[in-house]
Amino acid sequence: MDSLLIYGSYGYTGRLIAREAVARGGSPALAGRNGRAVAARADELGVEGRTFDLESADIASHLATFDAVLNCAGPFVETAEPLVEACLETDTDYLDITGEFPVFECLRQRDPAARAAGITLLPGVGFDVVPSDCLAAFLAEQLPDADRLALGIKGGEGISRGTARTLVEHLGGGVVRRNGRLIQVPTAFRTREVDFGDGPEHAVTVPWGDVVTAAHSTGIESVEVYAAAPPWATSVLSAVDSLEWLLESRPVEGLLKRLIDARLNGPDEQQLATGSAVVWGEVRDETGDRCARARLRTPNPYALTVESAVTAAERVLESDGMPAGFQTPASAFGSEFALELTGTERELLESPLESGEASPSVAESDD
Repeated sequence: MDSLLIYGSYGYTGRLIAREAVARGGSPALAGRNGRAVAARADELGVEGRTFDLESADIASHLATFDAVLNCAGPFVETAEPLVEACLETDTDYLDITGEFPVFECLRQRDPAARAAGITLLPGVGFDVVPSDCLAAFLAEQLPDADRLALGIKGGEGISRGTARTLVEHLGGGVVRRNGRLIQVPTAFRTREVDFGDGPEHAVTVPWGDVVTAAHSTGIESVEVYAAAPPWATSVLSAVDSLEWLLESRPVEGLLKRLIDARLNGPDEQQLATGSAVVWGEVRDETGDRCARARLRTPNPYALTVESAVTAAERVLESDGMPAGFQTPASAFGSEFALELTGTERELLESPLESGEASPSVAESDD
């Protein structure tokens, strides 16, 4: 990984990713806009450090000597585009760990330019969206004529400052995919019961990145994503819409971010080692009579992000046949990619009827 540049290498997740890359024997260059933070991290790991911000006119000059850049600096709605523009100019592959659906949609629209440049655009190589994208692709393989996909997310202990600040910037409103179009909807506009493994639980719709990525990976054009939440949370989340004008004001947004910076620092080492999450998925055909369901259990989302992001970067750098253009984790590496990560386990809960018999449930795991 000597030809990899990690941008945003001193944030919570960026630090963990840089440490993992070096632990695997790589010598990535670390970068960011805070020169002191970059230098401290680079010196600690014994690698090169570079300081530049994404408003400068010479980003491309910093990327020209690298084969790939891994963007760990959020909010990605602000950082992805300038880095991608520079990558297109320098023939540098681009990866990031975003979960922001506007970023996925923006990069999807850059597919023709990326293909023309011969580079890969591979956003979402962390918990958002590796496990959900691979589960969606797996379910589509079980029911190839499916036209509806629902995903559910539960778990995760602790949250980083960067993740929380991104959430603040996107408070209010939701999004689903309907017949190939992204539709803006109210916050928590729909609820359903989802069995994450301990019986049915209340879940509400959330604007997860799979509303873009799952359609690319599976060809399914109607996608909803849910997150586990207590029943009382539905009314609270719905109230966010009525307060959107307040939450979007600069003084309130600034106050929330200051509180985040003062109180959050991400999961500790014990939480990283012992935490877990569950991703659930269901596909149905047009009639609604045939469906497939499955669950994927993962370690702590941040722990998974570290391993999946570094593994994805390794594969992009080592592969001569990586497809150019916009890719998702599943379209780039296949539906089994998530199972190659430590501590993941997939269970097929229900499969379509074939020859008058139901396919047996199958449990698969990474041992």
